[in-house]
Amino acid sequence: MENEKVIVDMMRSGHMACPGCGVVIAMRLVLRALGKKTVAVIIPSCSSIIASTYPNTSLKVPAFHGTFESAAPTAAGISYVLKLQGKDDISVVAFAGDGGTFDIGLQALSGTVDRNEHYIYVCLDNEAYMNTGIQASSATPECAWTITTPSGRPFRKKNIMEIVAAHRIPYAATASIGYPQDLMDKVKKARNIQGTKFLHILTPCATGWRMAEGLTVKAAMLSVETRLFPLYEVFDGRRYVITYEPQGFPIDEYLQMQGRYGHLTQDQIANMQTQIEVEWENLRNKVKDCQC
Repeated sequence: MENEKVIVDMMRSGHMACPGCGVVIAMRLVLRALGKKTVAVIIPSCSSIIASTYPNTSLKVPAFHGTFESAAPTAAGISYVLKLQGKDDISVVAFAGDGGTFDIGLQALSGTVDRNEHYIYVCLDNEAYMNTGIQASSATPECAWTITTPSGRPFRKKNIMEIVAAHRIPYAATASIGYPQDLMDKVKKARNIQGTKFLHILTPCATGWRMAEGLTVKAAMLSVETRLFPLYEVFDGRRYVITYEPQGFPIDEYLQMQGRYGHLTQDQIANMQTQIEVEWENLRNKVKDCQC
């Protein structure tokens, strides 16, 4: 129809992602929302395998490959040079995994958000170092199996959103590949905000989560509907807005579909459910405080 908008993907087919990869879905949606006037920064991670296997690339936008820890300052530097050249209509987006965000790149990320550099940072969180063989990161949930935590990780997942929000940047948000319109709306909003913007996207990994490749999107949706990974925004580090009201399903189905949780006891599942309810109530209270 004449009034329908033409969807233009900024990624080609033929990339090297595993079947059912959540990261490639997230990258496709982010770049679709940003459009062709975009420069991408890629670091060693699953996104680097997707973006280019030399001498080819799946991206239709210019991309710069940096070092593991340098996604944030590289994007900030490119953005600054574009500003000096008077090219204010080009978005710069940094793609990094949870290892490059929660762990190895956290110091560099903190520096750029402290200075409120003008770029978009996208954390593609598959909850472990998947590209190097499924080792645990500080984004790996408590009790989850990895090759370095065969009995389950003994520590809780780091709350990266609260760390970023503490820097009081203009915009931070969670997003899910299970809710693509919400994700793309947040990317478009971030594109039009001056300063640092941070997007935390949960990207299920069929390989590392030990589940069937056709369950990726279902897992992403259940993470939201169980309130394990709520969808919300944080403005200026203080104003919280929930963008989707989840149904509050029990955590059981989400856990049962993943082999990495196959060893859990009923007590561990109950404890996880309690933690989810506490964190959800904390988030609701932050939203209420902003409305006073």
